[in-house]
Amino acid sequence: MVRAIVGANWGDEGKGKITDVFAEKSDIVIRFQGGANAGHTIINEHGRFALHLMPSGICYNHTTCIIGNGVALDINKFINELEDVKKAGLNPKLLVSDRAQILMPYHILLDTYEEERLGKNAFGSTKSGIAPFFSDKYSKIGIQVNELFDDESLKAKLKNICTLKNLILEHVYHKPLLNEDDLFNTCVEYREKIKPYVCDTHKYIAQALKDGKNILLEGQLGTLKDPDFGIYPMVTSSSTLAGYGCVGAGIPPHEVKDIVVVTKAYSSAVGAGEFVSEIFGDEAQELRIHGGDKGEFGATTGRPRRV
Repeated sequence: MVRAIVGANWGDEGKGKITDVFAEKSDIVIRFQGGANAGHTIINEHGRFALHLMPSGICYNHTTCIIGNGVALDINKFINELEDVKKAGLNPKLLVSDRAQILMPYHILLDTYEEERLGKNAFGSTKSGIAPFFSDKYSKIGIQVNELFDDESLKAKLKNICTLKNLILEHVYHKPLLNEDDLFNTCVEYREKIKPYVCDTHKYIAQALKDGKNILLEGQLGTLKDPDFGIYPMVTSSSTLAGYGCVGAGIPPHEVKDIVVVTKAYSSAVGAGEFVSEIFGDEAQELRIHGGDKGEFGATTGRPRRV
């Protein structure tokens, strides 16, 4: 059976806690969208974990955790997070889709430069490179994990990327230009780091469905951050809806039998944009301090959440 878990509001509803509960009964947990720009906080007998890329099933030996093709894969953050998890005594079974795309250092730079350019009209981005990453994915100049393993085609792609990005860096942002050789060397480093986990996850999941395994689809953020049905343009850059789980994990729609939508007694949100109602001052700070497991502060940035 396939179950999807999504947030009902702007995110921060407690999906990590609920996913952890269901993950214990799951054979496979799949992150299907987003990147390292938001986190799930899990507290259990192993410790306290603020997970950004790791699926929430990492605490269970019987669970295989998959980074789906719909995820913005920041390889350095993935490896650092894995090392932290291992220090806590965990040794998760991890697979990474060979069709997932890689978040590159220039995505983070471009995200930061654009927020600087916008000034008081900025989107409140976490500056994790998510918007530039997904722009590149749909402009067909993104780099899939499998492309790391073909030097010649990778070099040709990087040459084209540098041509396009350097025009923007020079004439829009007036910042240092990208270098093809440096980017290629970065990609070689990424290849060595991610190689042990790369897999045709679509094939793996198809077999798991035939075998009747319990599969959990884990989304990031909440419904109101969806690009189509959320508070556009103050949204994230990939669909946060349960339906996207089928695309971001590679699962037929008819296989999703259960959708769990998480909400809480009050609303919270990180970043700019529409909010149904909001409180400020001492009252807001009290709710912020006592809400959540360690208060209402962003798991990625530590920013105080609006409440």
